[in-house]
Amino acid sequence: MASQQRDYEASTLSFHQEEEEQPSGRDSPKCSLCPCLTYKDKDTGPSSGFYARSMVLGWLCCSCLSLEALHSNTTERCMPRGEPPKPGSSVASTSTEEPCTQPHSQDDSENSGARPGKAPLCFGWVMGVMIRCMLHMWSVILYLRLPWITAQAGIGLTWLIILLSASVTAITGMSISAISTNSKVKAGSKSFLISRSLGPELGGSIGIIFAFANSVAVAMHTVGFAETLLDLLRDHKVQLLNIDPENELQVVGMVIVTILLGMALASVEWESKAQIIFFFLILLSFINYLLGTLLPTNPSRQATGFFGYQGSILLENMVPQWCGPEGSFFGMFSIFFSSATGLLTGTNISEDLKDPATAIPKGTLLAIMWTTLSYLGISATIGSCMIRDASGNMTDMGVWNGSCLGPECQYGWDFSSCRERGSCLYGLSNHYQAMSMVSAFSPLTSAGVFCAALSSALSCFVSAPKVFQWLCQDKLYPVIGFFGKGYGKKHEPLRGYLFTFLIAVGFILTGDLNTIAAIISNFYLCSYALVNFGCFHASLSQSPGWRPSFCWYSPWLSLLGSLLCLLIMFLLNWWAALIAVLLILLLLFYAFHKKPDVNRGSSVQVGTYRMALSYLVSLTNVQDHVKNFRPQCLVLTGPPSQRPALVDFVGALTKKMSLMICGNVVLVSEEPQAIQESENHVNWLNVRKIRSFYTVISAPRLRSGAQSLMQVAGLGQLKPNLLVLGYKQNWQEVQISAVEDYVGILHDALDYNYGVCILRMPGGLSPATQHQAQVSLHRQPQTLFQSRQGWRTVDVYWLSDDGGLTMLIPYLLTHTQKWARCPVRVFVSSPREQLEDKHKEIHSLLRRFSLGFQHVTVLPELTGKPQETSQKAFEDLVALHWLQKPPPKGNLESTSLNTPAPSGYISEQDLQANQKQSEWHMCLHEVLRQYSQDAALIVMSLPLIPRSACPGALYMTWLEMLSRGLTSPIAFIHGKQQDLLTTYCQ
Repeated sequence: MASQQRDYEASTLSFHQEEEEQPSGRDSPKCSLCPCLTYKDKDTGPSSGFYARSMVLGWLCCSCLSLEALHSNTTERCMPRGEPPKPGSSVASTSTEEPCTQPHSQDDSENSGARPGKAPLCFGWVMGVMIRCMLHMWSVILYLRLPWITAQAGIGLTWLIILLSASVTAITGMSISAISTNSKVKAGSKSFLISRSLGPELGGSIGIIFAFANSVAVAMHTVGFAETLLDLLRDHKVQLLNIDPENELQVVGMVIVTILLGMALASVEWESKAQIIFFFLILLSFINYLLGTLLPTNPSRQATGFFGYQGSILLENMVPQWCGPEGSFFGMFSIFFSSATGLLTGTNISEDLKDPATAIPKGTLLAIMWTTLSYLGISATIGSCMIRDASGNMTDMGVWNGSCLGPECQYGWDFSSCRERGSCLYGLSNHYQAMSMVSAFSPLTSAGVFCAALSSALSCFVSAPKVFQWLCQDKLYPVIGFFGKGYGKKHEPLRGYLFTFLIAVGFILTGDLNTIAAIISNFYLCSYALVNFGCFHASLSQSPGWRPSFCWYSPWLSLLGSLLCLLIMFLLNWWAALIAVLLILLLLFYAFHKKPDVNRGSSVQVGTYRMALSYLVSLTNVQDHVKNFRPQCLVLTGPPSQRPALVDFVGALTKKMSLMICGNVVLVSEEPQAIQESENHVNWLNVRKIRSFYTVISAPRLRSGAQSLMQVAGLGQLKPNLLVLGYKQNWQEVQISAVEDYVGILHDALDYNYGVCILRMPGGLSPATQHQAQVSLHRQPQTLFQSRQGWRTVDVYWLSDDGGLTMLIPYLLTHTQKWARCPVRVFVSSPREQLEDKHKEIHSLLRRFSLGFQHVTVLPELTGKPQETSQKAFEDLVALHWLQKPPPKGNLESTSLNTPAPSGYISEQDLQANQKQSEWHMCLHEVLRQYSQDAALIVMSLPLIPRSACPGALYMTWLEMLSRGLTSPIAFIHGKQQDLLTTYCQ
């Protein structure tokens, strides 16, 4: 067994390389895809490879042999989901995706038969997650806006802003850690996580927003880079040639983003090496800044507002001093929060991590901790040694006019004049390059700004196209599919890079870092809210599949984080938050309407199951009531695609309001094939937009199978109460036992307390194109019940009171969109002397039922003799199943035979006993041809007789006489003799 395990692991590691057959060392041959199993030794012990679910060209190597193979004496290979590989070709050599694994040892390569080659790029938790997240969080906001935010909000509120942002990111980080440690994380980053927790629809919508936010973030970091570069050029009095000063920022930004595009296209490996250099340069810039705060001051530095660590400056800068249009707590928060959006940087390249489940939690949370401490430290230190306003003029030193009220007065400076005029150029409130001025060596701090901008921009440039590519692979949205194509061995999304580049260029043209930062903050908060809610919902669903190894999370803390993100969104900018929410709802509506053909095992599915189970159990204590009755139909469709008219008829009655079950009774020998085709039939129903269950049951005969279905179909109160089946069009050609079985099903339904409905279409229920074994989803024939009927009538022959089902079915049908214009005509029968009274009675009853039926026709009782043509047609039908010889034509009153007929056949005795019923049906057929030849649909009370009153062939003769020769569909209906319509408020 150990050797089998090693063989399997070696094969699993090298499934993307060409396989070479190796001798197994056993007498029986091994399966070429799963070497751990042999045809002889089928039932093996547990193996980790069985649970890897590695898909190779549509072949599922999960347990290799099916249950049927293990339970029988037959042998089989791995069961294919698609076409098997061609003989002589490598099964897995065409795999398009390389797993992130360590380089194979020589022994492993030999065991697996893999060709030695270069191992794919893999990162650990430090390089792959922590450093990347820290570089993203140490953005240009740290260098260019944190001192300014400290001046506006004061050290106290700035710390509150930082800690509030850290709380949001920490909670989201723990949620991400829980989701990522629950299962293997693949490409797609946060979109992958959300789609696997909340479903592909929500994952796709938030993925688009996240990818868009990352693209805009490229513009933010590029503008920060360009802003610093232009400030340096101005300090050295260098002016760019032939460029309008108002457009310098945009031009420089576009040049920089073009360079970033080339760097991102150079591969992730090159970008990762650059990140190491950026990381150490940023650390050096921090050390340079801290050394600068400790150096003694001089007049030139004091003129710019730097006086070293002073308690009075610390106290002065502790409180806020708002100024400008953005001067508010949430205005500052919206700008700062864009720097706290890098916690998902590690998940963006999860496919390049050695162990994402371990690396993502550890790297993300440590990155949040270190960056939060750095932001707090820089805010406190720069707020302790630099004042808000300074002129930069040496002439303001030593000036004392008695009215100096600023913190600089006690140090021999007076910046009151520039403060009053609002012309101060330096200080925390006025100069974005305050950290560079404080640093011991300002070029090194500028280099830190450049590194922070480049690293963050590169991170966003790499992640956004990968998210776009993942969305394209799931085919959720058709427009973006063009950008998902991969190129090269690593399937790099080059088109996605170009799309990200275009978005970044569009926002660079605005040239306002604060505006871009505020936009990004809203989108990131929206996506964080969804991540937290996904973790909460997955925990709340209590799914057995939710088993995260990261135990330091709380579902209620995740819910708090989600609500906190939503609250902050609307407090920052209510209209921008509303736009973001509406955009997500729009994308969700499209995705749910499209119903993507992907199954992620999400918590939404678990929640739906639990909710349905809870409601279904609660219904067991609810008693049936006439006001809540609805037809719940068990439809004997066979394969649904072979009887589309029957499916559409019942689908129109039950759509979005009641239960529909399509039942297929097959012979025992046909059961395996029928079960295998079940998924195709369900897909056919879904494509046709029929909300129905589908079930298969095997039985030796149709009647026994129908009996089983009627007994076991449904669950609790959610079980059928109406049996719907098609008219047996070929009853005259089949054996008499088949006719007896068909009529027996009707009697069985009534015995099981079912109503009965038989639908006959003029051309039959099975179009010739549908008699095929294979179901085609694209072959969707148009039927009468799918087309608009205009003003054609629905004629209801209410000839027996069955509780109201015969009236309820037309009412439900005419309340569908396609049949809404059809007027309903009601026909009843009455003795001739009571015609007028009966008309008033039925008209009044229909008005109290509020069915909306206005046309009532009272027919005199059919007591006369039928026409000769009707009697001739009846005799011809009887002759097909006559016991001895046909009766004399035109004479149904001939002497009876004392010998009883065998089961199903018609005897002279049967004709005499049911002569009046036979003549009544012949006369009723003449009425139908007179009144309803052009009706869109005829609904008639199904003739009901005791079980032993007449043979099945005679009963089918009656139904044939009623419906033959009609150009309109006819539905025979009989209820359960229970009131389904009421005129009282009971």
